[in-house]
Amino acid sequence: MLLRDIAHTRTGDKGNRATLSVIAYDRKNFELLQKFVTSERVLAHFEGVVGGPIERFSLPQLGALNFVMHNALGGGVTRSLALDAHGKCLSAKLLDLVIE
Repeated sequence: MLLRDIAHTRTGDKGNRATLSVIAYDRKNFELLQKFVTSERVLAHFEGVVGGPIERFSLPQLGALNFVMHNALGGGVTRSLALDAHGKCLSAKLLDLVIE
């Protein structure tokens, strides 16, 4: 199954950093998020796009994970030559992550 089958995302972007929150539709699926949506898997999923580390913060009371992606926006939203490689596009790509 894909991440989009059990969760949705919210995003933000500031400077050269993007934040992505992954929120389970049903809290019973939060354990799946914790197990399969790791910083390492997210970094591998964004290989060639994110040039820095990815930090993961767990928000169990919300059934959510928050990822801070460093060096992810081509120098920053206002400096990037990418047409739309900002938070919303990154979150759409993350929803294609395969959950085992």
